[in-house]
Amino acid sequence: MGELIYLIILIALGYFVGTRVERRHYRLIEERERNLLHLPAVCGKDFLEDRAISESRLVYGSVVVSTDYFKLILAGLRNLLGGEISAYESILDRGRRESVLRMKEKAVGADIILNLRIETSRITEMGSMEVFAYGTAVYYNR
Repeated sequence: MGELIYLIILIALGYFVGTRVERRHYRLIEERERNLLHLPAVCGKDFLEDRAISESRLVYGSVVVSTDYFKLILAGLRNLLGGEISAYESILDRGRRESVLRMKEKAVGADIILNLRIETSRITEMGSMEVFAYGTAVYYNR
């Protein structure tokens, strides 16, 4: 009986702490996105202006995100029953947005980031994944 109570406490702790950390991270992401709104990151190459380019270079951002135990348990149940695993959607969303922000932060002074690409890879079986964003930062002559 004590082990069951211990498990319930761990699951509840994981849920509440994980939810709080996720909400705080989303608030920070939204603030940083507002600050970097002036720098577009696009998926095409036809966005170049008819201006002289002074520099172009590869920029990238990488983040490793992991899930909490509560989401891990929910995802395990969903795997047994089949269907969409919504517990991982927020992890992927946070990872994509964070990696793009880190990429933009490395492109200080750039006018545009062309050919934005985002890749994901699983790191462990326990729900950790890397999200990697990269593109070409273009700087026009002033």
